[in-house]
Amino acid sequence: MKRFTILLLLSLGVISKTSAEDIERPITLDEAIRIARVQSVDAAVALNELKTAYWEYRTFRADLLPEMNFTATAPSYSKSYNTYQQDDGSYTFVRNNYLQAGGGLSIDQNIWFTGGTISLNTSLDFLQQLSFDKTKRFMSVPIGLTLKQPIFGVNNTKWNRRIEPVRFKEAKASFLSATEEVTMTTINYFFNLVLAKENMAVANQNLANANKLYEVAKAKRRMGQISENDVLQLELNLLNARSTLTEYQSNLKSQMFKLRSFLALGENEELEPVVPETFPSVVLNYQSVLEKALDNNSFAHNIRRRQLEADYDVAKAKGDMRQISLYAQVGYTGMDQEFSQAYRQLKDNQVVEVGVRIPILDWGKRKGKVKVAESNREVTESKLRQETMNFNQNLFILVEQFNNQLTQLQIADEADVIAQKRYKTNVETFMIGKISTLDLNDSQSRKDEARQRHITQLFYYWYYYYQLRSLTLWDFSNNTNIDADFERIVKQ
Repeated sequence: MKRFTILLLLSLGVISKTSAEDIERPITLDEAIRIARVQSVDAAVALNELKTAYWEYRTFRADLLPEMNFTATAPSYSKSYNTYQQDDGSYTFVRNNYLQAGGGLSIDQNIWFTGGTISLNTSLDFLQQLSFDKTKRFMSVPIGLTLKQPIFGVNNTKWNRRIEPVRFKEAKASFLSATEEVTMTTINYFFNLVLAKENMAVANQNLANANKLYEVAKAKRRMGQISENDVLQLELNLLNARSTLTEYQSNLKSQMFKLRSFLALGENEELEPVVPETFPSVVLNYQSVLEKALDNNSFAHNIRRRQLEADYDVAKAKGDMRQISLYAQVGYTGMDQEFSQAYRQLKDNQVVEVGVRIPILDWGKRKGKVKVAESNREVTESKLRQETMNFNQNLFILVEQFNNQLTQLQIADEADVIAQKRYKTNVETFMIGKISTLDLNDSQSRKDEARQRHITQLFYYWYYYYQLRSLTLWDFSNNTNIDADFERIVKQ
């Protein structure tokens, strides 16, 4: 029994130790991008913004459709005293004690081309006196047609039909761009981790080389082949290599944590980034890229929406200078003490009202509002022109940088190979005493810089590529639009 207990405890200890250890997980750039687009906080924010825009657009579309409404008061009881004017002109108080109930059903439709509202309605009201003769009364409106129409005012529905579709297109394009921006952030974190891994590998190799060279230098010093100054310099190199390794270890942990957090992965996963060996080799034409950006990017829809909103503000200010409204109601009504009789012997029920409100003297207040709206529109138009120029200029620079980046990457790759060979040669040459420690240190620094530059140039190539994708919403590798099933995305 004692032996079994010991074995059990040892087994639990082994299991606990295994579960606590980090799990190495190779991860490619494509895999990191796929995870980020689903699990990252930035992707969730972009999705929620899309959902908000989607339901706002659905609400706008619903405003254009007929709406059915039911209203009811069941019941309303009143026992109070109210003033009452008698035949001789004097006032007295009379007591009211009644029970009232009523309900109505209406179908309302906004008229987008006029800005009015038309309603088809039916209603029934009940009134019972609880004192005096205690009679009951029913009043019915079997059918009625009501029109509310502003005249000369701004047609809000018509303007919304112009603005809201553009706003929704802008939101959809913004979502796609945000998805590509999530990719750009992933690339940034991914290559930061790649660079940290490379720096760690280089630092370990440099430490091993520094330790080896220091041991060789001490042996040569005992034989009198090198000076004390060279030995001290190599000892200093060894200390610097240890310090650099410690610094790079901390940086590696930091970059690992950032990428894991962004991808929402477990803290016990030790990520091993796999540097992409292939990349899309394309040469872009600025005019073609600009056309795609102006067709697809949310910026183009944003420009159009802001221009429409500025025009709408001017139209609204002009419409508020005078207010004329039409109210018309036609239908039938019936009244009786019996419910069934209230729907017989119906009578016409017609109401027509035209309301007018025209300012005679407002000290130029409404005219001033029109001028303010027109000035704001001019300011908006100036800003839009400047923003368009900046957008085109930045896109041109980005296309040039991307087209040049392939050459920069090839140069960095060749420089990395040459620097590695130079350092290896200098180490061997130093062993036989042909070069000084200064030359050796210089070759090591050049080697490290060349490796870092190679990783950096590879990062910039991928970053520029996805930045262009986010601006144009175009897949240059497959030569197709970047699109999505928004209905499925919103409702998932």
